[in-house]
Amino acid sequence: MEGSIQELSPRISDCLKVIYTMQERGQKVSTSAVSERLGVSDATVTMLFKDFAAAGWVEHIPYRGVHLTPLGERKAMEVIRHHRLLELYLARKLGYSWDKVHEEADKLEHVISEEFEDKIDSLLGYPTVDPHGDPIPSKDGTVSARPGHTLLELPQGQSACILRVSDQDAEKLRYLGSLGLYPNVTIQLIERAPFDGPLRLLIGEAPDQVEHQVGAALAEHIIVSS
Repeated sequence: MEGSIQELSPRISDCLKVIYTMQERGQKVSTSAVSERLGVSDATVTMLFKDFAAAGWVEHIPYRGVHLTPLGERKAMEVIRHHRLLELYLARKLGYSWDKVHEEADKLEHVISEEFEDKIDSLLGYPTVDPHGDPIPSKDGTVSARPGHTLLELPQGQSACILRVSDQDAEKLRYLGSLGLYPNVTIQLIERAPFDGPLRLLIGEAPDQVEHQVGAALAEHIIVSS
């Protein structure tokens, strides 16, 4: 299963991305969780896990599912670097909205060459984050992560800057965009309703701030500065 990203099947690349993303969020990487995200059967994911283990990309951790080995993490980083560079290129150079870049990048990441990737990287000025604020791994696999926490954890009355929006669901991204909740936007938590109720926010810089409410389920996907 070694080789360039172009030689990996889309299903293998997608599975690597899912495992890495789940690990990054501290989630258990189980067969059922991965199959749900990929939209395939548990049997298909079981076979992928076996192939990955044979290639030395994953190991099984009791009660935690599979975990990427250093070799597997490097392979996943290559796929994610392709994907996130393409997302930024589509948004910045071709005018795609942030809710559409994920699906397009999924189609393209398997076919571009390393040379094309390097040219995109240079054209964009060697960026470190994609349109959603997700970090773009460097060529050597280094990730410049910025410390932060979810909007749910922001103390009432405190201001913060949005670092990233971690949900790739297009409908949710369109909704958050309509509220002005993009990376690098300043927000202030005015009030948090009890029992997982909505959060009342001031969005933007004074004197042009606007007030909106965001449900707890969406706020969990918004990462803000510490």
